[in-house]
Amino acid sequence: MTGAYNSDKKVAAVIVGGDLNALGVVRSVARQQIPIVAVDTRSSRAALWSRHARGRLVRSLSGPEFVEDMVQLGREFDHPPVLLLTSEDTVHAVSENRDELSKWFRFRLPADENVKILSSKASFHDFSLRHDFPVPHTAILECKSDIGLLDQLRFPCVMKPDNKLSVLSGNKERAVRVGSLEDAREQANSMLATPGGIVVQEWIEGAESNIYFTLFYRGGDGHVAAIFTGRKLSCHPHDVGSTAVCVAAPEARESLEPMTLAFAECAGMEGMGSMEYKWDDNYKKFVMVEPTVGRTDWQEEIATLCGVNIPLAAYRHELGLPAVPDEVSRAPAGWRATFVDRPPAHLRPARTRMVDGYFRWDDPLPALKFYCMGHPLRRVFRRWRGINQGTGTLPGWSRSMKE
Repeated sequence: MTGAYNSDKKVAAVIVGGDLNALGVVRSVARQQIPIVAVDTRSSRAALWSRHARGRLVRSLSGPEFVEDMVQLGREFDHPPVLLLTSEDTVHAVSENRDELSKWFRFRLPADENVKILSSKASFHDFSLRHDFPVPHTAILECKSDIGLLDQLRFPCVMKPDNKLSVLSGNKERAVRVGSLEDAREQANSMLATPGGIVVQEWIEGAESNIYFTLFYRGGDGHVAAIFTGRKLSCHPHDVGSTAVCVAAPEARESLEPMTLAFAECAGMEGMGSMEYKWDDNYKKFVMVEPTVGRTDWQEEIATLCGVNIPLAAYRHELGLPAVPDEVSRAPAGWRATFVDRPPAHLRPARTRMVDGYFRWDDPLPALKFYCMGHPLRRVFRRWRGINQGTGTLPGWSRSMKE
């Protein structure tokens, strides 16, 4: 081993993925001056521009090339670093090659069988029904001959690929809301023309601000190293997209955290994970939407901003270090993906300090790269103009900025 990344005695953290999610993880871990390596296929990714991390390029984030490049990286440390994953494809790549990669990195994942079950929306739905967890009425379409199952649903509905890898590969849209059976049949025909099945869920009545999430890290023997519950105030695209603005939701902890941990125990969820919920205005209850398994979530940094540093808790747990107590925030914090994302005025809690996902005074380069040096700048301002003109969303908004 060369020890190329061991500039001090602390064990390093290797963060795989370089988007906004990963940038938040870098900044969370950096709070204790831990050496960090951010890994991605492109040097333009936000996390690789942070002053807190050294960037490392690999040829791919999946497949044999990813494994080869990660093994080569692992050889350069004197002590196996803690591996933190931020994207769906890398979870599968590490899970399927865990025997080889565990020689060089410290990480915790559910059994590969459970990773696959929880990564499939259809399998998650079936698992939840068998174990009496609340989920919306759903039809699972594996091929065009299953389209008749749509007759069993009430509309509106939301249609999603069974596996998010179909979205990452560009084969299918992330989510589509359909208002009628006719629309659903047309959209199903289109989505099933590419490989992979789809799930169609009855719409859970309520505004997008009814969406909540519980983020956690479960270590050995089910020990909960950290847990946090938050609420989305807005999404992009509207209703079916990624988090645009979110805040802490202490009012929902008592309901959601026990349910999340019960599901995690039942499903064998170890390591990083989360569950998304929506409050159903019709039935007056929370309904599970989907889990995240083996990786951090898009809005993971909101927990750190509110005093619950989940990536740091994971790092310390895997090294057998004492837990760091949760911090008490002087003022409520809110997280927004970009400066154009603003919560509805009536939903913003009093005295809330809004924090931009990209910009920090002590770490300005990711924002400089994203807002000023790349072509996403045009898209940001087009969206800003659309919001101020009342149009809400614009077709030019890049999915790569959200995923």
